[in-house]
Amino acid sequence: MRSRISKHLLASLSLLSGLVLSACSSPNPTSPAVNFGHVHGIVDLGGGDILLGTHSGIYTINEEGDVAGPIGGNDFDAMGISGDEKTLYASGHPGPNTDSQLGTPNLGIIRSDDEGENWSPVSFTGAEDFHVLTLGPNNSLYGIGSGSLALRVSLNGGQTWQNKSKIEAVDLAATSDGALFAATPEGLLVSEDKGTSFMPIKGAPLLYTICSMREDGLIGVDVNGVLWKMSDQKWQQFGSSHGTVQALLELESGAVALVDERGVVLLKDSKAEVLYRPASSH
Repeated sequence: MRSRISKHLLASLSLLSGLVLSACSSPNPTSPAVNFGHVHGIVDLGGGDILLGTHSGIYTINEEGDVAGPIGGNDFDAMGISGDEKTLYASGHPGPNTDSQLGTPNLGIIRSDDEGENWSPVSFTGAEDFHVLTLGPNNSLYGIGSGSLALRVSLNGGQTWQNKSKIEAVDLAATSDGALFAATPEGLLVSEDKGTSFMPIKGAPLLYTICSMREDGLIGVDVNGVLWKMSDQKWQQFGSSHGTVQALLELESGAVALVDERGVVLLKDSKAEVLYRPASSH
């Protein structure tokens, strides 16, 4: 979901200093090594299980670090993925064994109602690849495709769409109170009218990865690797990443799951636990 980062933001990201939260445990030594490549997004399935949308399909991981996948044998590149324990939405590119009905060369918007086992086409089939995609309240979807800066908004689960503001956003996050946040190279913006217009948030850190909190608020990572929480318009640091963060999500437990150079990391009570280090990590 990060491929739209501008040259300006990439230059800032290159200055990441490799800050590390203290890790309280090692990756699960009993899990077989799986190389699933870049992780584009995280979805909380509840009950301690999270889903990873990756370059080579959809995987799940639990709090013990056990990894399973690709779920349903689906090998598509999930460039954009969002959802909850009931419904998943994704976009990206088909893999060698992806069902042709999902679209080629781009997946458009696809949907799963069984935690990623089976997928069906919804819209933009074959025509668009959403690198930025987020699910909002009441089955609303917000996305930016790889071929346009136009923010596209659907209020009915991707069935119909409207083009809104043109915005160079590297990430989007929709909160339960109806606000839509956009991380841009110029700073953090917010929309209170479902993406029709955006306003800058004064004093916000320069964030490149963001997610909504389960209770109205925002979590993000800035270009120096600092993790932030914003609640009631107040910002608080709560840790640091180790290199660039690929994906980020607050879980129902209140812990924060992220993927950085260490692998899949769970942050809780100011401590970091590396749940899993992919085969390609070192």
